[in-house]
Parts: sequence; C-alpha cells; structure tokens
Amino acid sequence: MEIHLPKEGQIIGKDSKSQAKLMHGIQLVIARNYIENLTEEVKKGMREKAAQGVYPGRPPLGYRNNKLDHTIELHSENAEVAKRLFELYATGNYSVADLREIIRTETGKLITKSHIHDGILRNEFYIGFFNWSGERYKATHPALVTPELFRRVQAVFDGHNKPKYQKRDFAFGGLLTCAYDNCMVTAEFKKEKYTYYRCTGYKGKCDLPRMKETELGLRLGQVLKDIHIPKDALAQLETALTEQQRSAHADRKQQHEKLEQTLAAVRRRMDQAYNDKLDGKIPEDFWHRKTAEWQLEEQQALMAMQGLQQASPDGLLTAKKTLELAHHACFQYLTQDPAERGKLLKKVLLNCRMDGVSLYPTYRKPFDLIYQRAKKSEWSGREDLNLRPPGPEPGALPG
Repeated sequence: MEIHLPKEGQIIGKDSKSQAKLMHGIQLVIARNYIENLTEEVKKGMREKAAQGVYPGRPPLGYRNNKLDHTIELHSENAEVAKRLFELYATGNYSVADLREIIRTETGKLITKSHIHDGILRNEFYIGFFNWSGERYKATHPALVTPELFRRVQAVFDGHNKPKYQKRDFAFGGLLTCAYDNCMVTAEFKKEKYTYYRCTGYKGKCDLPRMKETELGLRLGQVLKDIHIPKDALAQLETALTEQQRSAHADRKQQHEKLEQTLAAVRRRMDQAYNDKLDGKIPEDFWHRKTAEWQLEEQQALMAMQGLQQASPDGLLTAKKTLELAHHACFQYLTQDPAERGKLLKKVLLNCRMDGVSLYPTYRKPFDLIYQRAKKSEWSGREDLNLRPPGPEPGALPG
C-alpha cells in the first residue's frame, strides 16, 4: 500500500526512505495538533460557561436545558421524583435498591442503582453547585433540595458504607503489560514504604517476577535512550521543517492572492451587470440568474480565504517540540522523580511489555519512526548515547 501526497510531491510506501517516513509521521502529529487545538477551544468555551455558573453539560434528573434562554430550569415532573428520592433516603429506612423499586412502582420510571447513588443522591447539583474539570462552581440554576436535607442524606451514606480504599497514583500505572500472558502489570504499596509492580494474574500464575519501582524506573529509561536524536541530526531535521513551513506559507499566500483576484473579478462583474440592468442593457431575469451564480462564487471564495486564515500556525512549533523531546528525553528522565518519569514515558509510549529481564516498548507516533531510524544507526554523526548529565550515578541505566 502506498500513500500519495500530491501537495508535497511524495509517495510513502514500504520502500520509502526512512527520513521521508519520519517527516510524514511528523506531519501527522501536526495534523493531530490542529484537531487537538479545536478540542481545546471547545473545552475553553465550556470552562467559561461553567465560570458563569451554567453547567456546560446535560443536567441530572429533575432539571432540563432551556434552549431559548440557555439556562437550566426545573423539570415540572422529574423534579418531584428526584426530591422524593432525597426525602426517602434521608429517613435511613431504605436502601438504594428499595428506592429504585419505590420509584418504579409509583411512577413507572426505571432508574439504575448506580445513577441513584452517584448521579442523584451524591450530586451537589441539587443544592446549587456542580463540578467541572476538577473545579467546583456555584450554579445559577435553582436548588431542588435544602442543604440540610442533602447533609442528612450524606450522613446516612457515611453510616451505611465502610471506608473505601483510597486509590493511590502509581508512576507507571497503566503503562505496562506482562510479556508472558498479556495481562496488565499492576502496582502495590508494601510496608508503607516500597512500591512493587507485578502481573495481575488474571489468566493464572505466570513467571513475571515482582519488581521494585526504583529498579523498574531505571530500566524504563532505556526506551528513552533508544529514541535519542543526535544534535547535528536534530539541527538538520529542524532546518527541513522550517523550510517546509516556509514553503507551505508561501503556497498559502499564493492561494490567498489568487482568491482575492477571483473575488475582485466577481464583484466587478456584479457591479457592471447592475449598471447594465439600470441602463436597460440586460433583462431583469438575466440579472437575477447571473447574480445568484456570482454570489455563490463570492461565498465560495470567502470561505476558502477563511480556511486559509484558520490553518494552524503552531504546526512547526509542535514538530520541533517533538524532535527536541526525543533529543532531551533521556537526560530529563534521569533527573526526575518517579511521578514525572511516568508522565514523560506516557508522552512517548503507548504501552511497554516486560518479562522481568527485557522491555518491549510500543512507541507513539512519530517516536516509533525515530526509534527505527536510531536503531539502524542512520543518524549522520551519531553521538554516544551513554552521555549523562551530572547527578545520577554512572550505570544508572543498564544497557
């Protein structure tokens, strides 16, 4: 299979040069960055809405969105159902399962136990607050229950439930799988001091040994060592990216100029035709038909110009950051604590299989291409990958 890129004059296939594949991978990262920028703008708008006290999503049972006023209001029927759930549970005489059956019998509504528990009875939305992106906001919508009733419900929960296990964030959690049975590698905290990683054993006992987080962290540094880009190669790639960006900018400028010429020509024809209509040189029906065509051409030209203006200006910066990350990742890793090391690895890796001796990483794009090229020693003037910044002990990363 081949990928044809007419604009760049490239064909990417299995026989393409590694540098062409690398550049293509970087272009994919740029495109993904543009999509992520759009996503960030949407999230930004939602955060602004939340800051104004309006919940950006769909409200829970008992409320509804007022599309005309862009507000949230009480639902005339469901509000009474939600309020009754609070009143019943506050008595301490009913379980969540009991509430589900009572509401089903009284109203015919089927509400899951998990939704009653988390979506309603534990939800501060009903007393005029809500959480969005980890932040708590004072809402503008009306409260359905009083703070006192809400506190009574929480007290009943606290009295019925045993203390829950407090989840601990582990540096390399979710990143590792067992090479023996493809189960996830999980972490556990022992003796209030040590963190160990082991196979979950979901498919039965396997040969993967337990490993301390400190030892595992040192071994994982090798996967960053394997994507190192020498300084001279980094400079060459950044130069190529800059030239590519300059060429793309020139191309957009040329297209914009052509569109401006097209727009000016269409508007001249419209003005001239209008004068001809006033002078009686062309009939009315001809004027209306041609005007509709010209207006369509005008709208298409304006939309194309807007599209050119909205082209992501951050593509070059994103690509350069990717290359610089590959160049500096190993050095950064050696000076960081386990939590920061985990964050860095998750930027570079999709997953990493381990068997207790060796690691088998799956790199994210375009780091997989960088790894393949580094593995084949295709860098010009390749540097010694054993270089380390001052601080860590020699031999911190086993070869």
